Amino acid sequence: MRKMTYAQGIKEGMRIKMLENPDVFIFGEDVGPFGGCFGVTAGMYDEFGEKRVRDTPISEGAIIGAAVGSAAAGLRPIAELMFIDFATVGMDQLVNQAAKMRYMFGGKITLPMVVRLPAGAGVRAAAQHSQSLEAWLAHVPGLKVVYPSSPQDAIGLMMTAIDDDNPVMFIEHKVLYGLTGEVEDDVKAIPFGKANIKKEGSDVTIITYGKQVYDSLKAAETLAKEDIDVEVIDLRSLYPLDKETIFNSIEKTHKVVLVSEEAKRGAFTGELAAMIAEECFFECDAPIKRVGALNCPIPFSPVLEDYVIPGEKEIVDAVKSLF
Repeated sequence: MRKMTYAQGIKEGMRIKMLENPDVFIFGEDVGPFGGCFGVTAGMYDEFGEKRVRDTPISEGAIIGAAVGSAAAGLRPIAELMFIDFATVGMDQLVNQAAKMRYMFGGKITLPMVVRLPAGAGVRAAAQHSQSLEAWLAHVPGLKVVYPSSPQDAIGLMMTAIDDDNPVMFIEHKVLYGLTGEVEDDVKAIPFGKANIKKEGSDVTIITYGKQVYDSLKAAETLAKEDIDVEVIDLRSLYPLDKETIFNSIEKTHKVVLVSEEAKRGAFTGELAAMIAEECFFECDAPIKRVGALNCPIPFSPVLEDYVIPGEKEIVDAVKSLF
């Protein structure tokens, strides 16, 4: 085992595939000599050169459009956007081109592209640089959506994303970039649609992903002091989704809390709640609870940002409400 940060895990996953396949390349704003907005691509320009680590103009529409075109032509692009918020500028290319092209051509082409999307609050970046928009992306047929929470998962999911012949939205929580964790020496790709049970428990299931995995684990420690045994599931992959692990856990605990950092209105947790209600209703002994951010833009004020974003306390309160 070796220690590595979350950012280094993302970089390692890209490096492994770039060394294996000369068709893999990365581009985006300041990903070259500068090393990326959050330093994830630091050193890659020197290692792979300007043709495979390319700076782009400040145009997310052009970045995603170039990814679509190069993927359709046979390359395997990794497009980095500085913030997931800026995906809105390239939504036509994502929703009407990337997500639809393989379907419209009857599978005669592939579209192996990865879009890296730093997301989430907690770095005091205010309303236009702190959103969690995964529900928008997961809503679109034709896009795959993954969200690693650890360095190990960052490597494994990135390796799978680059090898996938469909567009993959690779969401990275900004607060996690400096998180350090153990990584296996012999890293392997992690298949999409396989959740990770971070903590086993018998009384209630928490289903979450990204930074909220760690808030949920802290909440589980607090609740254990009151003899509430929590199971914590890290989805890792929002689509495809590991329904089997979700349902097996609920059949064991009969209670479920869904946690994300999204504004609660229209959140991906709403889709999860609907799915559980439709397919696992009679296993639930209590209402399905959701924890999310308040329905307002992310404030710039640190005090207000911390108030808006859910954390350990909100998760603990939601769990307790079921008993």
